[in-house]
Amino acid sequence: MLLVAFVTLLVAVALQPLPSVLSLDVHLLRQLAAKHNVTSILVFGDSSVDPGNNNFIKTEMKGNFPPYGENFINHKPTGRLCDGLLAPDYIAEAMGYPPIPAFLDPSLTQADLTRGASFASAGSGYDDLTANISNVWSFTTQANYFLHYKIHLTKLVGPLESAKMINNAIFLMSMGSNDFLQNYLVDFTRQKQFTVEQYIEFLSHRMLYDAKMLHRLGAKRLVVVGVPPMGCMPLIKYLRGQKTCVDQLNQIAFSFNAKIIKNLELLQSKIGLKTIYVDAYSTIQEAIKNPRKFGFVEASLGCCGTGTYEYGETCKDMQVCKDPTKYVFWDAVHPTQRMYQIIVKKAIASISEEFLV
Repeated sequence: MLLVAFVTLLVAVALQPLPSVLSLDVHLLRQLAAKHNVTSILVFGDSSVDPGNNNFIKTEMKGNFPPYGENFINHKPTGRLCDGLLAPDYIAEAMGYPPIPAFLDPSLTQADLTRGASFASAGSGYDDLTANISNVWSFTTQANYFLHYKIHLTKLVGPLESAKMINNAIFLMSMGSNDFLQNYLVDFTRQKQFTVEQYIEFLSHRMLYDAKMLHRLGAKRLVVVGVPPMGCMPLIKYLRGQKTCVDQLNQIAFSFNAKIIKNLELLQSKIGLKTIYVDAYSTIQEAIKNPRKFGFVEASLGCCGTGTYEYGETCKDMQVCKDPTKYVFWDAVHPTQRMYQIIVKKAIASISEEFLV
C-alpha cells in the first residue's frame, strides 16, 4: 500500500498505461513501510484473493489448470482464478515481495512466513453457509488456520517478535459476492429466513464480527475490499439473458458496500482498528462504462472460451483471447490481472501514512 505522499503522483499518472505497480515510486513506499515495520500481508476471503488454498481442499472450486495462470510466473496455473496476479500480489510486489503464497502450499518457506500468507478460499463468503455449499473454507476456518500460522511464526522468530509482526501486518479481507450468487439467490435456506434487505443486514453483522475477530487475534490495520458490480459479470448477464448489466444485482452490491463502509467507520471509532475501504465496485464499473480510458477493448465478455459462461472447471483447457490486457474479465466471473492492477492502483491513492503508523 502507498501513502499520502504518492497522491500527487497518482493523480498525474491515473490515466496512463499501467505496465506494473512497480512503475510507481516503490522506493518511497518501501522506505515508509520499513519505517513503520510493515513487513507482512495476511489475507482472508474468496477467489478474488485465493492464491491456491483450494488446490488442497476436496472441492470443485479450483483453478489449478490451464488456461489459468497463463500470465503468471512461468505461465504456471497456481490456483488463482485469474490469468496472473491477484490484488494482494500487486500489493506485495509494490513492497518488494514475491506473490502472496497460499498457506496450504507445501512449498511455503520460512522466509514466506515472515512476509505473510493467504488463508482465502475460493467460493467462501461472510456467511458460513456459503462456504459449506461449495465445501470450501469458511471465514471461521480461515481464522483457525491463521492461528496455525501464528504458531509456526512463533516457533520461527519467538513469541515477542511474532506478536510484533502480527500487530504490524496489513490484514486484508475480500469476499461477499458468493453470499449472493452462490447462496441467497440460488439456495432457498436463506431466502426462507431473510428478505434481501435483511440478508444484507445479516452479512453486515457477520462482516463486523469477522473484523472484530481479526482484531482480537492481533490485527491493527485492516483493508476491506468491497463487493464488485455483480450484475456486470458476463455469467450473470448470460444467465439473465441480458447484454447489459443487471441493475438489481448491482444495487444489492452497492447497498452491502454501504454497510461495509459504515462498519469500518465503527471499527475505527470504537476499537481503534485502522481501516481502509477498497472500492472495487466503482473501479470495475468505471472500466466497464469507459473501457478505453483504461486501455481495455472488451468489457462485456471474458477472455476464456466464449466469454459468456465459462469459469472454473468449464474454463479448463479452453481457448483464450489473444491479449488479456485488453479485457476487463478473464473468465465469466473473475477479472484479469490487468483489472486487479487498476483496482490496486486506485486503492493506493486512498491510503494515508496514518494507516501505517
